Amino acid sequence: MQTRLSEATMTLFRVVIGLLFAIHGAAGLFGMFGGHRGTGASIAVATWPSWWAALIQFAGGLLVLVGLGTRIAAIICSGSMAYAYFVVHAPQALWPLNNGGELAAMFCWSFFLIAIL
Repeated sequence: MQTRLSEATMTLFRVVIGLLFAIHGAAGLFGMFGGHRGTGASIAVATWPSWWAALIQFAGGLLVLVGLGTRIAAIICSGSMAYAYFVVHAPQALWPLNNGGELAAMFCWSFFLIAIL
């Protein structure tokens, strides 16, 4: 019973995190769901690092969502969010609440958890 419950919980966690990450990427790539940073616009193709981050978010999120290459996709997604946190957010302030990096930190650790469990 405990094993089935753990597996079901982890599957639900993987699906929800993958879906949220894919939606986040779709906003940047296609201008969906309010677009990039709520502007309603998409990111210009191949713009570094925004467009590439959105591509990782969309593709990686979908892979994690459907369970295809989950561990590899989750490690790549986790790494991209660690990069986002330390390069974009951390220079502004030490704590995630002060630098706007809560989402990056949460996704980073969520994907790390998916990759190792």
